[in-house]
Amino acid sequence: MNFNKPQRLEEIAAILNCDYVGHVDFPVLGLNEIHVVRPGDIVFVDHPKYYQKALDSLATIILINKQVDCPEGKALLISEDPFRDFNTLTNHFNPFRAASSVRAETAKVGVHTVIQPNVFIGNNVVIGDHCLIHPNVCIYDNTIIGNNVTIHAGTILGSDAFYYKSRPEYFDKLNSGGNVVIEDNVDLGALCSIDRGVTSSTTIGEGTKIDNQVHIGHDTVIGKRCLIASQVGIAGCVIMEDFVTVWGQVGITSGVTIGEKAVISAQSGVSKSLAGHKSYFGTPAEDFRKKYKELASIRLIPGIVEKLDKIK
Repeated sequence: MNFNKPQRLEEIAAILNCDYVGHVDFPVLGLNEIHVVRPGDIVFVDHPKYYQKALDSLATIILINKQVDCPEGKALLISEDPFRDFNTLTNHFNPFRAASSVRAETAKVGVHTVIQPNVFIGNNVVIGDHCLIHPNVCIYDNTIIGNNVTIHAGTILGSDAFYYKSRPEYFDKLNSGGNVVIEDNVDLGALCSIDRGVTSSTTIGEGTKIDNQVHIGHDTVIGKRCLIASQVGIAGCVIMEDFVTVWGQVGITSGVTIGEKAVISAQSGVSKSLAGHKSYFGTPAEDFRKKYKELASIRLIPGIVEKLDKIK
């Protein structure tokens, strides 16, 4: 998430009421999660296991809960609770704005685009040309939709990320300040839900077709011309490369990469990254030929047991 204008380290520390290490005028350009950080960004870290990863990342301002040696060319914000303070910054620079109408005045809709009744369009939404948005679609703030996009009834774009920190007495929610980007020539089925990014964009690539009742988690990036069948669930921060096919009721865990032109058969469970140009099946999903051989071998077990019993 980029700030509207560059900030100074001292200004950010004042917002958080925290100590800092670095020059008062050290430039701060935005804040992001570690997988999408760039120079000028703030990243937060609150567990010793991940200190070094954050310090070595592209982020140049580290919001951290311990005084550590500051890497050259970077700055630190010393916080008692980096998770809480990251939320504070998200709320400060990207506050929630309540809707005043079903179509915000700041929304932009392209030529020859048809918006059916009962569609909600939030603040700063951009919808391209020649789109068709069916009834009861909900498009949250800052969503960007390209040209020739069809969205069927009941689909929701831009709901919050499912991202919580377990406190002793409750789950603490990480606020979402990102958005959803739908590129050109995408079709979205009915009753889909696509969460916005925490600080960046959840992206559906050009020409991708998504069936009914599909969920896509925060900060996931779907490539070009992918096919995703009904009732697929994709967790956050997944990278799906171009021309991937995912059949019905597949579940994909967070943070994995699905390689180009991979095919995942129905009801498979993806728990690790999968190479492209191969077909997969099962839970955990593996090369479908290997998996079918395993299933065939399992079917032989009763016969083997019966023969062993006769020998005894």
